[in-house]
Parts: sequence; structure tokens; C-alpha cells
Amino acid sequence: MPTLIVTTRDGSEQSIDAATNVSVMEIIRDAGADELLALCGGCCSCATCHVYVDGPLANQLPAVTADENDLLDSSDHRQANSRLSCQINFTAELDGLRVTIAPED
Repeated sequence: MPTLIVTTRDGSEQSIDAATNVSVMEIIRDAGADELLALCGGCCSCATCHVYVDGPLANQLPAVTADENDLLDSSDHRQANSRLSCQINFTAELDGLRVTIAPED
């Protein structure tokens, strides 16, 4: 089973056996990470699932959409590797993807 590696705000790392064809947000939420609020439930309308994507697999992700870009612009913590985890569909090819939950705005 593919694995998603999540670093929480306190720096602890969790390796999650992840289903495919669901969003990274759903994987993190279902694993019990309370830090990832995901208030809109994955509708790309709130930016509370903001993560930093780390490592070489970041290059395999689809481009940021205009809506995602606008929401990320509203964050004081946006970085070059910022993404909304609800917009990342987790596939077998992303096995080993590393994300860090961004600070809360």
C-alpha cells in the first residue's frame, strides 16, 4: 500500500498507509491529524488544509489551479511549495510523498 509521510506542526512525523484516488486532505484527516482543519471538506474554498509539499515527488503534482492559487495567496505562510491538500489526488505514483502541515492563519 502506498505511503504518505506527514510532518505535523510540532515536527513529529507520521507515515500513513494511504488509499489511492482520494485527496491528501482526506488521508490526513482520516488518520486523525486534528491540525488539518479542512473546514470546507475539500471544496477548495477555505485554505485550512494548507500543506508544504517536500521532496522530488512535488514535481509530479498537477499545476496549481487559479482557485487554489487565490486561496494560497490569502495565507501569511505561503511558500513556493505550498499546496492545498484537498487539491492533491493521491495515486500509487505518489508513494512516499512528504507533506508538512502549514501553520494556521
